[in-house]
Amino acid sequence: MSRNASPGRCRLETITPVAAETGFGPMLRSWRQRRRVSQLDLALMANVSARHISFLETGRARPSRTMVVHLSEFLGVPHAARNTLLNAAGFASAYAARPLDDAEMGPVRAAIAWMLERHAPYPGLALDRRWQVVCANGPARAMLAGAGIDGTPADLLGLFSDPARLETLIENWREVAWHIVLRLRTEALHLGGDADLDAAAARLEAVLPKRDVPAGATMPPFIAMRLRLGGRVLSLFSTISHFGSAEDMALADVKLELFFPADDQTAAFLAGAAG
Repeated sequence: MSRNASPGRCRLETITPVAAETGFGPMLRSWRQRRRVSQLDLALMANVSARHISFLETGRARPSRTMVVHLSEFLGVPHAARNTLLNAAGFASAYAARPLDDAEMGPVRAAIAWMLERHAPYPGLALDRRWQVVCANGPARAMLAGAGIDGTPADLLGLFSDPARLETLIENWREVAWHIVLRLRTEALHLGGDADLDAAAARLEAVLPKRDVPAGATMPPFIAMRLRLGGRVLSLFSTISHFGSAEDMALADVKLELFFPADDQTAAFLAGAAG
């Protein structure tokens, strides 16, 4: 793996606004139901009356711009969908999707570079909502290249379309694949449904055997991916972090995934590869 840990050029996908479907009221009801929240629960969380929530959903009351954002925040509505709610209520969009090289994103670029560079010699990368690698440190780029994953940006969803390739790359691929399916489903649920994520999860589920947890079994503390690279097997687990105060549509979906060695042999190899 390369000594150079520089994350290189990073890029974020362009977010396409979602068209308003049927008006603000039905859309608010749909998001509330997706979050399995009653009108009373939402009213208590947002400190408004349940009657007002009901009137908003039926169209008997019109929301202010502030109310649309307020309710969206309590329902955890993604930023692109918040714009759709605002548009449906007759307001202009509030959230932009800036490219990572935008001047306003300078502190974000610096933060990503700082975290990835200091994570070397262990692999670290940033993913967008479509699981495309938008930024990676040297060890992560070497890991991706060794796995035959290239392109700008590298497309991990495409890898999930090829279970045979996954089986070749990952020694415990079934165990890891079930974990990936759960991640994809959870992320799609947060977004209110996502065709690409749901399709990738479905492709993996279709080839996986039924999951079995033996009676009395104790689950391990984490799932380690045993990755076959260059005649070696690297055992890795990861942490995932987000930008907690992001108000940009693209940035809100960025995930930083930092890999760590799960055994001494992997730790020694990564340290040695860094020189």
